[in-house]
Amino acid sequence: MYKIESKNVDFYYGASQALKNINIAIRPNTVTALIGPSGCGKSTYLRLFNRMNDLIDNIKITGQVLIDGGNIYERGINVDSLRKNVGMVFQKANPFPKSIFENVAYGLRVNGITDKKFIEERVETSIKQVVLWDEVKDKLKKSAFELSGGQQQRLCIARCLAIQPSVILMDEPTSALDPISTAKVEELIYEMKSKYTIVIVTHNMQQAGRVSDTTAFFYMGELVEYDNTKTLFINPKEERTQNYITGRFG
Repeated sequence: MYKIESKNVDFYYGASQALKNINIAIRPNTVTALIGPSGCGKSTYLRLFNRMNDLIDNIKITGQVLIDGGNIYERGINVDSLRKNVGMVFQKANPFPKSIFENVAYGLRVNGITDKKFIEERVETSIKQVVLWDEVKDKLKKSAFELSGGQQQRLCIARCLAIQPSVILMDEPTSALDPISTAKVEELIYEMKSKYTIVIVTHNMQQAGRVSDTTAFFYMGELVEYDNTKTLFINPKEERTQNYITGRFG
């Protein structure tokens, strides 16, 4: 069974159509990269899965978006529960103006968890999962803003993991990072897929090649090609994919 599916999805901002008849099926415990030039619909598509686009006025979606076989746009869906199951990591690290500990504990507290021991265990586990524990274990009470950009981004991933989602969305999570921090986050993505299903938007073709199992190439709101990453990069079926990958446009 697929973890995530979109079936005949059209998406509109007002009268402008941003996504046209998108059909994708994503297997559990894989990394899927969404590539394509700026403004092609990748981030809009990514944000369908946690209904972040709902926060924008005058939008319309048709078709189905399924997670674990259930349509997340059906009436009566609890969007808070959905967002607990579908974590999000943004382009720029966005720690809260709180301590390192409280950044990671935040989602647990918002979800009504008050058990101090449980919170401490989840915070520690989540920080260890992002390989940040040795760097911060002696300064958990210090402000998250004291961390470097790369550490802040890993902290934001830990904050996402603390509420135990099954899907993680990443919108260009390394675009603001230096090469060493980027490598650490990429390594982390690779390791995390044993527990999570990950969808990542990236402008970096090499990154898509390194971290993803499957890749979807978007252009002008259309899904041009979706395939195993190696196949798509080495032997694309569509000329537009070939042109984008070789830098002839985009």
